[in-house]
Amino acid sequence: MNRTFAHLKKEGRCGLVAYVTCGDPGVDATVEIVLALAEAGADAVELGIPFSDPIADGPVIQAASWRALERGTTIDDVFAVARRVRAKSDVALIAFSYLNPIMRYEVDRFAANAAAAGIDSLLVTDLPPESAAGARQALKSRGLGIVFLLAPTSSDARVRLVDRSSDGFIYYVSTTGVTGARRDLDAKLVTRLEAIRGQVSKPLAVGFGISKREHYEALEDKCEAVVVGSAIVRAIADGEPSGAAERAAAVVRGILGRG
Repeated sequence: MNRTFAHLKKEGRCGLVAYVTCGDPGVDATVEIVLALAEAGADAVELGIPFSDPIADGPVIQAASWRALERGTTIDDVFAVARRVRAKSDVALIAFSYLNPIMRYEVDRFAANAAAAGIDSLLVTDLPPESAAGARQALKSRGLGIVFLLAPTSSDARVRLVDRSSDGFIYYVSTTGVTGARRDLDAKLVTRLEAIRGQVSKPLAVGFGISKREHYEALEDKCEAVVVGSAIVRAIADGEPSGAAERAAAVVRGILGRG
């Protein structure tokens, strides 16, 4: 991830991190979708590991996780997606998960297989840095990074801790609540970002609610990347599976102003 954000800094632009739920609408389709997202301009892709109780996610991603689980999607399938993508693309790959599936899989085994699959970093939404020493060591020993989250409610002490603990970048949650495309950004977001950027040394990627070109334009000089999830996941589900990759790519192109 350091390489990705160094490249963005060199080019002087705000990046885009795309999220997909692996296995929705299928494992083969997910590979096509990730490659299409990278071709459309995504600088990194979060590979969402489907989970039955995704407490930070809104209805769009919850439904996608349920569909993927009904199809039998496993963590090993997610690694298979990463391997197939890595064979064709150097787009940065972030495994996105809740803690429970990783604990059941076993942390050391997860880290080893993630590294072998070509994944760059891990983001665990419900793992705070205070409890992450074991996971960080397992990942670090295999050359993988870990990303932690900040929220509008984070204290100054929490900001400093997350800045010290995160590898590559910090995920900043734009608003309280769950994921989901929103019509308007939180009116206080820009002010909060200006304050946070003065306290951290790592790049900031802003997520939750980013869904259109106007959002990107409002944030592109306030953070190093935006994260787009529900808008992409909704587009994937909105039609026949054969057109899912193109619909997902169109969301990225629209947000980046590329057609």
